[in-house]
Amino acid sequence: MSAGSVAVVVTEEIGVPSWDLYELSIPCTVFGKPQPDLAEPWYDLRLCGTGERGGGEGGAGEEGGSGAAGLALRTPYGLDDLVGADTVVVPSVPDACVEDGRPVQPALVEALRRAHDAGARMVSLCTGAFALAEAGLLDGRRATAHWMHTAQLAERYPKVRVDDSVLYVDDGDVLTSAGLTAGLDLCLHLVRRDLGAHVANQLARRMVVPAHRPGGQAQFIDLSVPAADDEGLAPVLAWARAHLDQPLTVEDLAERAALSPRTFYRRLQAATGTTPLQWLLDQRLARAQSLLESTDLPVEKIGELSGLGTANNLRHHFLKRVGVAPSDYRRAFPRTAPMATPAG
Repeated sequence: MSAGSVAVVVTEEIGVPSWDLYELSIPCTVFGKPQPDLAEPWYDLRLCGTGERGGGEGGAGEEGGSGAAGLALRTPYGLDDLVGADTVVVPSVPDACVEDGRPVQPALVEALRRAHDAGARMVSLCTGAFALAEAGLLDGRRATAHWMHTAQLAERYPKVRVDDSVLYVDDGDVLTSAGLTAGLDLCLHLVRRDLGAHVANQLARRMVVPAHRPGGQAQFIDLSVPAADDEGLAPVLAWARAHLDQPLTVEDLAERAALSPRTFYRRLQAATGTTPLQWLLDQRLARAQSLLESTDLPVEKIGELSGLGTANNLRHHFLKRVGVAPSDYRRAFPRTAPMATPAG
């Protein structure tokens, strides 16, 4: 097992937006800080600028900003240094490349192609997928990005099989992740691939994050919180959440709301954007998630308390909606402090 070299692309070197710093800092933290007690040598990290320096050309970045909220970065490495790296990471692309359709810098696109042809493992975090897609490296592959940008990615690059539901996709020599913390999940996954589970687990512990969240886990679960102001439904929905362990039907909820089933169905759908039965399932899955995170109860008991019934039924719905088995979810969110076991 070998760590190797990691080249991280810095697509904006002057006026780097503060909201892009998180994705940039992830590979710097995971691959850039030596961990001699875990593996020696550790990764060789290089920050590679694209040459877009707000008026400067080549060489080191100039101080100051471009007037935008952000900061300037100074690095001796450029796009030519992507070629020869074992792993190339594109944390993001400028917002204009996503929102306004501005082309990804042609020099960067060409450098990514050359790095891939030279055998580099190609990785994108969040909107960095737009750069890999522009280079043609995602054609015919399954890939992901932050769910807020996957529609643009799919529309602009129809040859890419975009999956907006997962944390990350490992397609061997090309890997993509969703935004923010999902980028950290992918980087730890790379450490696990390169240096083994023990090293990745110890590194995650030092970073105070879950040791492993499977890439297939859903980016988010829409709990269908009422979007419209319907005070008449609020009491019955609160009552339903408190009685999820009991058999509940649309007729039961409609009767409690003093409405006909058809009227209740229509008003709940208008308020939440989903059907009563789907709303109940979402609430039961949320209850199951909470119990998995906060208690040591067996899966069978969690299925009962959440109203999902048997352990097999819980696993079925959990895999379909969350993307991982309940046991894997519990390992990803270990309980760190004693909590009271729910009554019953």
